[in-house]
Amino acid sequence: MKILLLEDDIMLNEAITQYLESVGHNIKSVKDGDECLNLLENNNFDLLILDINVPKLDGLSILEKLHNEKRMVPTIFISALIDIEDITRAFDIGCHDYLKKPFHLKELTLRINKMLKTSQAPMQHKRLSASYSYNNENSTLYFNNEAQILPKRQNQIVELLANNRSLICNYDMFRDYVWNDDFIDNATIRAEINRVKKVLKEDFIINIRGSGYMVKRPD
Repeated sequence: MKILLLEDDIMLNEAITQYLESVGHNIKSVKDGDECLNLLENNNFDLLILDINVPKLDGLSILEKLHNEKRMVPTIFISALIDIEDITRAFDIGCHDYLKKPFHLKELTLRINKMLKTSQAPMQHKRLSASYSYNNENSTLYFNNEAQILPKRQNQIVELLANNRSLICNYDMFRDYVWNDDFIDNATIRAEINRVKKVLKEDFIINIRGSGYMVKRPD
């Protein structure tokens, strides 16, 4: 999961980052609110973990701004604040969970896993580009949240690439996944992928010459 962490305590920031990376998450960490907001303006994240009292723009104001812009990103607040008014405001503006400092790092992963189970809708989309995502549950490609209908074989090509973002899918992988291991030459595979690329409004499929194709994780 691609996570943006806002925490101004350097030691805690590093500890959370290292721990979440060790359990398989992709973490981008920042230490002030302005830097956090700048990243959010140009990047997509699966989850936000936000401290509240941070330099410049506070965590509550960041989430409030996102929700005013109709950008709904699952969010967990981590804070030493215990005032019920702060906690109430956090949930009123759309946070999914509130974890009081100090906490055990494993507790944070338990909260993340619980949130995944109860917030499956935003999580099931794999981001492929600024506007495209792929939903594994219904095997559908979306452009700006609008379903795109593709022929079965072309949809399977996109599905394979979506499930292997940042990894090169070689020709044998396409033969196995799309053509059920039938012998199909590389030229036929390239031609089918080119047909997919022609119908895309954003070309997120990258040709890795001599190796295959891949989709990068959007920044």
